[in-house]
Amino acid sequence: MNETTDISTPVSGLVKWFDPVKGFGFVVSDLGGPDILLHVNVLRNFGQSSVADGARVELQVQKTERGVQATQVIALHPPQVTEGAGLSDIVALDPIMVASAPLEPARVKWFDKGKGFGFANVFGRRDDIFLHVEVLRRSGLSDLAPGEALALRVIQGKRGHMAAEVFAWESAIDDADK
Repeated sequence: MNETTDISTPVSGLVKWFDPVKGFGFVVSDLGGPDILLHVNVLRNFGQSSVADGARVELQVQKTERGVQATQVIALHPPQVTEGAGLSDIVALDPIMVASAPLEPARVKWFDKGKGFGFANVFGRRDDIFLHVEVLRRSGLSDLAPGEALALRVIQGKRGHMAAEVFAWESAIDDADK
């Protein structure tokens, strides 16, 4: 018999690791216990295809014969930023100024996690928007796929336009509705 038990209260924890190529990762619950399997399909239902290691998540989970598995992502919060880490272009930026920049619709042109950067195209703009892996991490993401829909807060960096914040399209729409 394949027995599953739903846990009615949300479980909060930290992403231990997530590999978008493998299609899964694990979350460590704040309450302890076994690691919680986070499958990419559950993450996609939330509107993201990746999540950064160390991100804080709230999940609905179920216990199965094979362990505890996430069934729904309720909330996702980027990992804590350590002092001194990051891009020189964004470290000194005023967070209020970044937050006041409009969210712009974009699609990923390409992104290479190994190189640590890529580019996106914003609708109605001819220039490419630079995407740095550190900005993704600060935004709670770890990787992007070509053609993936995003919402970006774009700033003028030292070498051109760059994303200061990156949101999965669906989560940006959900935030705008609140």
